[in-house]
Amino acid sequence: MRHYFKGALKKSAFMVSALIAVTAPAGVLAHAETAGEKVLREHNADFRRRVVEVTQGVYVAVGYSASNVTLIQAKDGSVIVDTSANPADARAIMKAFGNHLIRPVRAIIYTHNHPDHSGGASVFAGNDTPEIISHSLLVTAKPDTGRGKRDGGDAFGTALPDEQFINAGTQLEYGRTTPHTREGFLPPTQTFEGERKSLTIAGVEMELIHTPGESDENIAVWLPEKKVLLAGDDFLKTFPNIAPLRGLPTRPVEKWIESLNKMLALNADYVIPGHMQPVTGAKTVKEGLTAYRDGIKSVWDQTMSGIAKGMTPDELVQTVRLPDKLARNPYLQEYYGSVAFTVRGIYAQQAGWFDGNATHMYPLTEKDRATRLLAMTGGKDNMLTSAQKSLTAGDYQWAAEQADYVLAVEPRNTEARKLKAEALTALGKRQANATARNYYLTTAQYLKKNP
Repeated sequence: MRHYFKGALKKSAFMVSALIAVTAPAGVLAHAETAGEKVLREHNADFRRRVVEVTQGVYVAVGYSASNVTLIQAKDGSVIVDTSANPADARAIMKAFGNHLIRPVRAIIYTHNHPDHSGGASVFAGNDTPEIISHSLLVTAKPDTGRGKRDGGDAFGTALPDEQFINAGTQLEYGRTTPHTREGFLPPTQTFEGERKSLTIAGVEMELIHTPGESDENIAVWLPEKKVLLAGDDFLKTFPNIAPLRGLPTRPVEKWIESLNKMLALNADYVIPGHMQPVTGAKTVKEGLTAYRDGIKSVWDQTMSGIAKGMTPDELVQTVRLPDKLARNPYLQEYYGSVAFTVRGIYAQQAGWFDGNATHMYPLTEKDRATRLLAMTGGKDNMLTSAQKSLTAGDYQWAAEQADYVLAVEPRNTEARKLKAEALTALGKRQANATARNYYLTTAQYLKKNP
């Protein structure tokens, strides 16, 4: 693969670190870097901005937007797969592609509906009239955004200051510089139903394969002559986000496993994921896809076995683990998705909300329970004193929970909000999972700004 570096990176601390930092640059962090921060900062190398020639006639722009954009050179034209998050990013990628992009653009293919993949299509189309191709399910797909208060911004860290932000798990930044918009989205002009569609576009043979996983409509694009597989968001260099924090349904685990089996059967020499760097070499590709499938399946199997034994979600979270070999695999590090979150998501999806404890069928309200606990412990002052001791001792989760007992009764209690913010900040700084880190720190920032 040849790499084409285009343009200077933005000079905010988190962007600079994408190229050179494995520890925090001077002045970026006001505290000693934690192990979680070090691991997450090293992950920034996977987002370094470049155009990669994957194989002859296939180029991918990495790091210019929240997601990758792939250019396939065709006879007298080009094919674009995914289009970045917005027109501004798309224009930067067009410039980076330079002479590799041959007009006219004959077709634009969406692997799925997420806005970071579909927001810049109009820029690539320009004055051409390309076919816009997707699975038919994309047309009716619901926007992949959070429900209610849990919007994507909290998990992606869009409101955090640069000195607290490292990355968003699968991307260097999610809408922090140029917001995701639907301004550049173009609706499909051609869709297909079912499992597969073979077609030839401007001399390029390809197969579109329905591969539900991160999204119901996800498709893989297979170039048989070049042995290149474009996987969409079903294969990433991070444990998958099967049960997102931002208030979405649990993704279909069994379908995701089967989609990875479909990809493995292709025996690809190259894989271009929806985010981060392409993977090269048949052996490396097979090992990566196999580990990804086996990791998801292991968590699924362990969780379903525990459910059958009557285990509760809290019990399962304490016992379900990736086997050691898979836990060390670079494609299963928990930068974005989390094994614990996945376990809870699978339980809710497969067994419902009820954990089997009759006491939990009609529980007390949080306020009622907290009122009784405060009375048992001598009042809110005693609870806050205990929370402060927990915070000082490094027992941050218990400090946050004790602060919550006070806040359930007095939501505007200044001391409790301050204690909780400090506890969440400490928890966030120790997280190597980007979405968890960003959610902790964003919540803490809100509490500090709204005492």
